[in-house]
Amino acid sequence: MLKGILVGLRPRQWIKNLVVFAALLFSGTYAQLGPLERTAAVFGLFCMISGGCYLVNDVSDAENDRRHPQKRFRPVAAGLVPKNVALATGLALAVIGVIGSFCIDILAGAAALSYVALGILYTGWLRRVVLLDVLGIAAGFVIRAIAGAVAIPVEISPWLIVCTVQLSLFLALAKRRCEFANLGADAVNHRVVFAAYSEVLLDQLIAVVTSSTVVAYSLYTISERTIQQLHTHYMPLTIPFVVYGVFRYLYLIHRESSHGQPEVLLLTDRPLLACVALWGLACIAIIALAQ
Repeated sequence: MLKGILVGLRPRQWIKNLVVFAALLFSGTYAQLGPLERTAAVFGLFCMISGGCYLVNDVSDAENDRRHPQKRFRPVAAGLVPKNVALATGLALAVIGVIGSFCIDILAGAAALSYVALGILYTGWLRRVVLLDVLGIAAGFVIRAIAGAVAIPVEISPWLIVCTVQLSLFLALAKRRCEFANLGADAVNHRVVFAAYSEVLLDQLIAVVTSSTVVAYSLYTISERTIQQLHTHYMPLTIPFVVYGVFRYLYLIHRESSHGQPEVLLLTDRPLLACVALWGLACIAIIALAQ
């Protein structure tokens, strides 16, 4: 059962919490021990909170998950973890994570509490409403990014919000398309909101968000605010990594739609993983040389 609980926390999904490091990276404070420790603590707490939310979500979805070709293997749906145990564990982890976030900073705690509230709202309502389902996912990423910023603390850049929203919408819509394509005519039986979607609509939305993601990041790298804050004109050199990463992800979801989970693709596709690593190293090098 303990193994089932650990699987139910979905450690692969924790990679999404790395967005809390965005403020640390782009504020140029990543080499300072204090901000690094606080951001790492927020990352760990959000892994705890998100893992707890996943367990609670699995309890809510257990019946539907049993009819899903992949989700039926989740510990709660498979009967490996009793519902009451999963629910108690999930709630305990979420509460501990929120309290720990308040211990770091009151605003970080408020962000953590907002994330839990959003998770409840998403499970209970948002995921059943067309478009609001993907916007709810994007809001979760934004809250993580804000939590990382207020924990340091640094000023929350509008560009941080814009770029996070665009990228998270891109990932959410791409995942929806993969789910829709894999489940086919049976999609609506597994996710009610699919009755309002179609592959054509999802492809059009993805096309819009893909363009805006690249444009938003490009504008960030050349904005006067960025140049003044980072003391460098060389951030546009990182744009090719973002363009390739977006294009590579689109290629994968169209060629290998069965692996449409962002965390799976990032951890298994070597070119995509290398692209993300090189982008991070390029950002660190450019910012470090400008300090």
